[in-house]
Amino acid sequence: MSVKIVTDSAADLPQDIIDDYNIEVLPLLVTYGDEVYEDGLSMKPEQLFADMRDGKTYKTAQTPIGSFIEFFKKCVKEKTDAIYIAFSSELSGTYQGAVMARTQVLPDDADINLDIIDTKCASLGFGMVVYYAAQMAKEGKSREEILNAVNFYSNHMEHIFTVDNLEYLYRGGRVSKTSAFVGGLLNIKPILDVEDGKLIPLEKKKGRKRVLKRMIEIMEERGVDLAGQTVAISHGDDLEIAEKLQAMIEEKFGTEKFVINTIGASIGAHAGPGTLALFFLNEVMR
Repeated sequence: MSVKIVTDSAADLPQDIIDDYNIEVLPLLVTYGDEVYEDGLSMKPEQLFADMRDGKTYKTAQTPIGSFIEFFKKCVKEKTDAIYIAFSSELSGTYQGAVMARTQVLPDDADINLDIIDTKCASLGFGMVVYYAAQMAKEGKSREEILNAVNFYSNHMEHIFTVDNLEYLYRGGRVSKTSAFVGGLLNIKPILDVEDGKLIPLEKKKGRKRVLKRMIEIMEERGVDLAGQTVAISHGDDLEIAEKLQAMIEEKFGTEKFVINTIGASIGAHAGPGTLALFFLNEVMR
């Protein structure tokens, strides 16, 4: 029996990968006042970032439980095994919503499996876990093989990212107003990490050039087989800086395979335009 891979829009996957591997993507919600948008559908990241530059502040909400109920009912009806690979439960309630939906939908005597995994990952780091799983599903790997791989990649995915303007993190409650103000005056750029699903500040650097250099250094300290693995880069509507980071990685490590994409609206609403994120593995699956 084939396994259906499903995820949510916080994975920030490029559309060509979603289409090529038939990945089901359930959107998170983005709100502005009384207006509600679906991430990636009625709200595209380019529009969100343009609005944020004009001073608009967006909020986000988890994927509605009704979306999971509808999808899981379809799986039961079609007798299809599915693995929902979820955005970090420390950053969204979407994982918990999926668990609740499965309880409502899946009968005790069901002859299918609906697995739900909390990756504790975010953005394209999360997306790469989904991508690897979808590749395995397309190759006809078993449910157990895919679940083992998802757990491995979730536990060994590094997230190193920076934001261009601390103001957006302040709006989202991630830094203080004073830190945002002083950072703006002094051109201070934070370097952040995701540990056990939570957003963790690592250090600060003055200026984008020093930040990029330090990101490469951290990559060298933590990564393995950087020439052989696929490295992912997501950006807040700034392809030029993403391609600059790619070129630095190619020169330093000889990496040939990259996945690059714009950060989606659900992540972008908190991180803001100019965000740059780097994802790679600290251990390679044998």
